[in-house]
This record gives sequence, C-alpha cells and structure tokens, in this order.
Amino acid sequence: MKTFLCVLLFVQICFAQTPNFVPQTIDNQVSIGYGLAIGDVDGDKKPDILMADQKQFVWYRNGDWKRFVMIENLTARDNVCIAARDIDGDGKVEVAVGANWNPGETNDLSKSGSVHYLIRPADPTQKWEAVELHHEVTIHRMKWVKTGNTYQLVVVPLHGLGNKNGEGAGVKIWGYNMPKNPKTEWKRTLIDSTMHLTHNFEIKEDKNTTWLTIGGKEGLRTYQYIDKWEKSGKTHENMQIGEVKYTEVSKNGYFATVQPMHGNKLVWVSPTKEPVVLNENLSQGHALALADFLKLGRPQIAVGWREPNKDKKVGIRFYIPDKTLSQWSEYTIDDNTMACEDMQSADLDGDGKIDLIAAGRASKNLIIYWNK
Repeated sequence: MKTFLCVLLFVQICFAQTPNFVPQTIDNQVSIGYGLAIGDVDGDKKPDILMADQKQFVWYRNGDWKRFVMIENLTARDNVCIAARDIDGDGKVEVAVGANWNPGETNDLSKSGSVHYLIRPADPTQKWEAVELHHEVTIHRMKWVKTGNTYQLVVVPLHGLGNKNGEGAGVKIWGYNMPKNPKTEWKRTLIDSTMHLTHNFEIKEDKNTTWLTIGGKEGLRTYQYIDKWEKSGKTHENMQIGEVKYTEVSKNGYFATVQPMHGNKLVWVSPTKEPVVLNENLSQGHALALADFLKLGRPQIAVGWREPNKDKKVGIRFYIPDKTLSQWSEYTIDDNTMACEDMQSADLDGDGKIDLIAAGRASKNLIIYWNK
C-alpha cells in the first residue's frame, strides 16, 4: 500500500481550482447525529435532510431548515440509522429507521437492534407511525435499493448473533420487500451471512443490475441483483474496511475507504494499482462522500472523523486527484467544528453543484457546506 501524504502540499500548489465550501449550521442542539439521509419529504420537489438523532428521528425542511420530529423514544436505547427514498413514484420519500442501538449486546434480540417502517401522516410535519419489522442484533446501516422493477430495504447489522470481538456467526444481511399494506408481513431475502464487522455498504444501480458492496472485517464483498441476489466478487480481503464509497472513471471502478473500522486511514482503492493512503491522521474516521463536486470530470473525496486526532482536532478534509487519479491534493473543509458521525452529498439548492451535509457526535451539530 503506497502513501502519498508527502506530495499533497506540492500537488495542491499545482491545482488552479480550489474548493469553496461555505458552512451553514442549521442545528447546534443535536444530541448525537447518528445517521443522515436526503430526500423530498413534503413533495415540494426540493431535497430535505433527514436525521437519526439520539432519541428522535427528524427532518429539516429545505429553505427555512426548520426541524420536525417524525417520531421519538422509539425504543429504550439510541437510534442509529435512517433510509429515505421515493420508491412508489409519488414524489415523496418512504422512510425506514433502525434503533435500539446496543453494539455490545449480540445475544438478546430484545436488547439489541430494531427495524421500523414509518407511515407518513397527511401532514409530514406531524408525528409518523412506526411499524415494527424483523430485526437482527446490532442493526447499523440501511438503504432502499433498486431490485428490478421494485425496491428492497437492505439492512446491515454490525455483528452476527452471538459474536464476540468480531468472531462467530456471520452477519445476516436482509433485503425487505414492502407489501401494499406496510402493516402486513414483509417478505425477506437473505443476501449474505458470511461477513463480520460490516460497518457500512455502497450501492451502484443501472438499468438492469444493482451491485451491493459491503465493507467489513473481510475486506470488500460485492453482490449483484439480476432477478435475484448473487455473490459477484470479493477483493482486498487483507483490509478491514469501515466506510466505503464507489465511483466509476473510464469504465473502471474505484473505492474510497476508511480503514480499519473507526480507523485512522483514508485509502483510495484502484482496480489495477496498489491502494493509496491519502490520510493517516484521522481519529475514528466515520464519514465519506465521493462525487465530482468541482465538475472536473473525475471524483473528489470528502472524509470526516469524530474524535480529536494527533493535532487534537476533528473535522473534514477534501481531496482532489489529477487526471491520472494518482496524485492528490488535500484541502480543509472543516477545521475542528464538526466531530463527524455521518455525511451525505446532494445538490440542496438546485444550482447544479453538489453540497456536503454533515452531522456531529461530540460537536452536537448539523452543518450544510454550500458548494460555491
């Protein structure tokens, strides 16, 4: 694994275009911003921000960014994740959530993990109704995923049943099919049950196929859906991967990763070259975004961490590659304001530029970084 940290400052001088992200704090009273999702909640054709706060699932209305509580105190323990996507074509997102967060409990299902679907009221600013679904222990991440002509809610726990120190039974990764009446039984498909410490996952969708790539103790494993879920491949099994994002450049697939889980390294993974370490001064790296923010025709990376690093700071860093994706420049987006627990990227104001949205843990804040 190569390290290019020493060339970052030199390369930065060579880049004419520099990022300009202007922060706007829209909430400075977050308890723990465990998870974020982006989608149109109220049907006004503007993307809103949804968040799994410690004891409340909330959304922020695009424009005035007013906070609305969807549901609170859903379980006895903390919330942990949220998924939002318009899966029925009505212009408004469907929402699922994960709670009862208790990563140290891997035996008792009543004390660890929950999955709920939230039924929207006529007025989405009012309280939503929760429908309890099947769950495993330590539910951690979820997304709505395209599967043919429909969608599944893919749910990934952190540990398998009875695990200790990341060993034992594999994590059960389920795909849930929503029925016409969400209060009736949801059919489930077991996608995989062989991995451990599955901290996060990434989705790639095209017209006919969906790929699901999971990062965990065993590296990266990919599953594809064409009529059904099947194993598609595995790679970098010597790496323990916590966060993962995927992009394609010239028909080649690349991954941005945080290694290991809650790790100190940002690593760029190429399909043909040795992985490149872009930063090894993270402390509990916990958030990634990967997109062409600057319209360069190639991706840039944003990474956030949640505990003070060697410089006693938290924050967000931004990386721009050259045209060969081999030399990178580093920029500071946030310097010690955001103890980053989760991050999303989306064009929130319709100007054609992708913005960053980050939620804090110890910093207890939610910030939009406007791409100017």
